[in-house]
Amino acid sequence: MNHSLNTDAWDSLEARIVACRLCPRLVAWREETARVKRRAYRDEEYWGRPVPGFGDRNARLLIVGLAPAAHGGNRTGRFFTGDSSGDFLYAALYRAGFANQPTARHRGDGLTLTDAYITAAARCAPPDNKPTPDELNNCRPYLAEEIALLDRVRVIVALGRVGYDAVLRVYEGRPGFAGRTALLKRFAHAAVVPLGAGPDAARLPVVVASYHPSRQNTQTGRLTAAMFDRVWTMARELLD
Repeated sequence: MNHSLNTDAWDSLEARIVACRLCPRLVAWREETARVKRRAYRDEEYWGRPVPGFGDRNARLLIVGLAPAAHGGNRTGRFFTGDSSGDFLYAALYRAGFANQPTARHRGDGLTLTDAYITAAARCAPPDNKPTPDELNNCRPYLAEEIALLDRVRVIVALGRVGYDAVLRVYEGRPGFAGRTALLKRFAHAAVVPLGAGPDAARLPVVVASYHPSRQNTQTGRLTAAMFDRVWTMARELLD
């Protein structure tokens, strides 16, 4: 069975994500941010809820970020949409042929992804962009369920160490998994990290690690457009 096309399962997962109130600190923060708003968006209605994944449910490429931004995904209801990180990410995905347009402004902007699906380690915007370990633990079953439904995924691009660790924790304990402690040490920009080792290794995807396209990283030059393009070129080559 191709789980990726199971509409009922996807609809159920999305409904449970959007209704989630497991983390009191995040619930309070996301709702307060949606009520107070940033001045530039004061006339907009904020999403103010957990953000579900987005993209091609038949994808071979999975992209895992950190969390929705307070005035990005928490405002628009879609990951990396309406903020500078999204401008950087979707422009790169467009250049690599995974997106039909280089911009992401709001959920009705016509953006579609081909052979790629975007999600994150945390579904709610956290204060200072730092979810706690307990909050990440609460969110992990949603990521695990997405990965189970995305049964064609062969390559995972992990944006930042938190996203990278979230992926390792989902695959931990599966037959052929190479070991989280050893793999954590391998995080570096553009590192290619097979999740598997031994005879069952081929059952598990390959991870391409990347610095997160946060404003802090892109404005300081820690992550340049050329460095980011390299990640998506590598992902494309691994898929093909």
